[in-house]
Amino acid sequence: MNKKEMWNKIEKTNLLPLAFLGDSLHTLYVRQKCLSLSCTKMANYHHESAKYCKASAQARALDKIMPLLNSQETEIVRRARNAHPKHSAKNASGKDYNMATAFEALIGYLYLTEQTNRLNEFLEISTSEE
Repeated sequence: MNKKEMWNKIEKTNLLPLAFLGDSLHTLYVRQKCLSLSCTKMANYHHESAKYCKASAQARALDKIMPLLNSQETEIVRRARNAHPKHSAKNASGKDYNMATAFEALIGYLYLTEQTNRLNEFLEISTSEE
């Protein structure tokens, strides 16, 4: 499927499955990055990765990348943010949870449309300390 066909399909679908995929991709990226640390205990890896994988951190990451988005990416974020999942995070505000869902959907979208450079750029921003 080419990018135009993929976009047409994405335009007509529920974006929550993209968020499901994006969450997995982001978690994998963060965990790989944490392996470069010299932790001596598994709990340290978990603690370090949890800083970036929680809803509030993903919401902050989306805030950082919003000015960089093109029109299609902005539309993905808008639609995913306004999606109505059947559950919410137990340790996050509703706003942060919606923003995190939008971030995850964007990551899933970039992956499925094979926009690797863009995907890597946003993943790197999501773990930057700025």
